Amino acid sequence: MSLRIISLNAWGGRVYEPLMRYLRHTDPDVLCLQEVTRSLDAVSDWLVYRDGTFELPQRANLYEDVKAILPRHETTFAPVARGTLFEGEREVTSEFGLGTFVRGTLPVIGQALDFVHSQFSADGWGAHPRSRNAHGIRMFRYETGSAVTVVQMHGLRDLAGKGDTPARLAQAHALATSIEKVWQPGEPLVVCGDLNLLPDSETFSILKRFGLTDLVTAHGFTDTRTSWYPKEGRYADYLLVTPDVKVENFDVVADPEVSDHRALLLEIA
Repeated sequence: MSLRIISLNAWGGRVYEPLMRYLRHTDPDVLCLQEVTRSLDAVSDWLVYRDGTFELPQRANLYEDVKAILPRHETTFAPVARGTLFEGEREVTSEFGLGTFVRGTLPVIGQALDFVHSQFSADGWGAHPRSRNAHGIRMFRYETGSAVTVVQMHGLRDLAGKGDTPARLAQAHALATSIEKVWQPGEPLVVCGDLNLLPDSETFSILKRFGLTDLVTAHGFTDTRTSWYPKEGRYADYLLVTPDVKVENFDVVADPEVSDHRALLLEIA
C-alpha cells in the first residue's frame, strides 16, 4: 500500500473551500502544512491580517478546520509567533506556524521540533525575516515493517528576495541538525516545505550529506506557485528524498488551486 504525503503552504486558509475539498478527496497519510492559523479567542470564522495597507483574509482556526476533516489523524501544531489579527476593528490574538497531520495507523516513534531561525515570538509577529521552525516525525509502517521520517520546514522570508544570505545558511545548518535528531541513517527520509529558496541555493548542497535529492527540479517543474501569486520568481516549495524512498508518483499539483502555492504530492511504496 502506498504512503501518500502532501506538503503545502496553506496561506492561512485564504482559498478555504477548494482547500478543504482537496484534502478530503486526497486523504493524505501525512500532511505537512505551513502558514497555519489558530485563534482561540475568535468569534468569527474569518479574520484579517494587516501589515500597513496590506490586508489578507485568514481562517481564524485553520488548524482546527483541518483536524475536523481528518479526524483519524494524530496532529501537531507548532507555532512560531503569536500576534494580532482583526475581526472588524476588534483585535484578536492569533498563533501562526506549522501543522503536521499523521494517520493514526502510522505510530510516531520519533519526533524533533525546533527553531531554524530566531525564536518564538509571544508578543507580535516580529520584524522580517521572521522566526521559522522545522518539525520532523519518524513513523513506523506496519505494512513494510520499516520506519520513514518526514521533516517539514517553512523557510524564512527575506524582503530582499530568495537568494542565499548568512541567515539562510544558518537556517540550513539548523535544519540539518533537526534532521539528525529524528532520522535514523539507512531509513527513508523526506524533507519538504515552502523553503523560500532558489534552486541553486547552498542549502541543497548542505542537505546532500544526507543523500537528499529534490524532486521538484529533478522532474522538470519550474513553477510551484498558482495564479493567486502574480509575481515573478515561481520557485518556493521543494520536496527532497533519499535514494531509498521508492517513489511511485510525484506531482506539483496545478489543479485544483488551493493556495497561492501548489501542493506537492508524493506517493511512495
